[in-house]
Amino acid sequence: MSATTLQSKAPGGACEAPEISGCCGAGVPVLALFAGAACWLVVAAVLALIASLKFHLPSFLASCPAMTYGRVHAAHFSVLAYGFAAPAAIGVTLWLLAKTGQTRLALPGGAFIATLLWNLGVLVGVGSILAGGATGFELFDFSQAGSTMLLLAYLVLALAGGLTFANRTERGNDAVQWFLLAALLWFPWIYTTAAGLLGCAPVRGVAQAAIAWWFANNFTFVWMGLIGIGTLFYFAAQFAGRPLHSRQLALFAFWVLVLFGSWAGIPDSAPLPAWLPALSAMGAFLSLVVMLAVAINLKKTVGQCLTRRPEPAAKFLGVGALALNFFILVRAVTSFTCISQITDLTWVGPALTQLWLYGFMMMVLSGAIYYIVPQLAGKEFCSPRAIKFQFWTMLAGIVLLVLPLLIGGVVQGEQWQNPNVATMDAVQATLPFLRVSTMGDLFILLGSVTLLLNLGGFFWKCCRACCAGSCAASSRTAGVRA
Repeated sequence: MSATTLQSKAPGGACEAPEISGCCGAGVPVLALFAGAACWLVVAAVLALIASLKFHLPSFLASCPAMTYGRVHAAHFSVLAYGFAAPAAIGVTLWLLAKTGQTRLALPGGAFIATLLWNLGVLVGVGSILAGGATGFELFDFSQAGSTMLLLAYLVLALAGGLTFANRTERGNDAVQWFLLAALLWFPWIYTTAAGLLGCAPVRGVAQAAIAWWFANNFTFVWMGLIGIGTLFYFAAQFAGRPLHSRQLALFAFWVLVLFGSWAGIPDSAPLPAWLPALSAMGAFLSLVVMLAVAINLKKTVGQCLTRRPEPAAKFLGVGALALNFFILVRAVTSFTCISQITDLTWVGPALTQLWLYGFMMMVLSGAIYYIVPQLAGKEFCSPRAIKFQFWTMLAGIVLLVLPLLIGGVVQGEQWQNPNVATMDAVQATLPFLRVSTMGDLFILLGSVTLLLNLGGFFWKCCRACCAGSCAASSRTAGVRA
């Protein structure tokens, strides 16, 4: 589905340059969120490639303390989550709230300033990690200064989203809005809880580990899942040209995700009371209901797999939907004790994290970006071939990254279960799989650079059109005065 060109005829028949505002007035802050996310995605891909190379070349950048594996690995996940996924998801949320409510974005100036503060917070946080100041909690490694900036920026952006929803002219309680509004409220709750109990007034003992796992799961699976699934539902209906198949089924998936999704995330081998991993396994198993509800709703709405649609954005969204289902299925299977005895503390865990962040969030958000940006600016992207190139490189990168880690993790776990196999022999057995996964990181880097170049070329095209329109308007004014 191509974007509608929002051009207006100037006096004398000349065509003025389109104003970057779009029908919902969300142009500048949303485009700023997307631009920052694309830049940070390239940084995250570079850090991921460096971390992967260190398994094959231990001497690579060994003389640089900031480039040790522990720091680079933590910085990679933090940049991917907070630099790319979070701002891109917030940008999509703001646009969807304005679009579904048939209103303009509230507080656009404040949202733009908050976007700048968010990127500054990510920069400060990543700098603290590379300098050795990480907290040691996954996805909560930023320093207190960086975390405070992120929270303040998010509160302003969430306020803009909430006021936009309150000012809506379309009063139908769309199922998509349920997912987006819940996400707006979910992040400050879990982030302030983690900041208080892990940073400001740290709890003691095993409670720290339980809260850290709770936060990481709620941040990735619940908060990102709410935005990602809501985005899939909206665009499925857009591409099909009809309403979502079942609003009730969508709300059922919503309540299951909200009520039971936050239970999951604690591995069976966690040093916690036995009932906590058991409760987490039950939450992961109940997530299968979300998978079935989303799959049925998308299938009944579109009538075919999203990847078979001719729209470029639909292919990204279709792969994201498949990755969502595969992630939930594999995590549910590996939550059983008989399976987790093999897969825990292996490469299976990182593979699932990469599948979620790259396979689901990156693909869904990329598809949304390629649909939303032309809607806001009234122009198409410069090169459709570049969009296809990004799709295939990212798809290849995800497959080459996730599948080898999954297979290598199972091999690693089986060898660790064998008392006749030495630990180092088990580690050596995973090296071929890690080498293949490094190729996946390289392909993802190529796709990330392509996304950045596509957005950069698009913005340059808009700037040239704006400059040409301004010059033409000045010439007409001068001619009238003469």
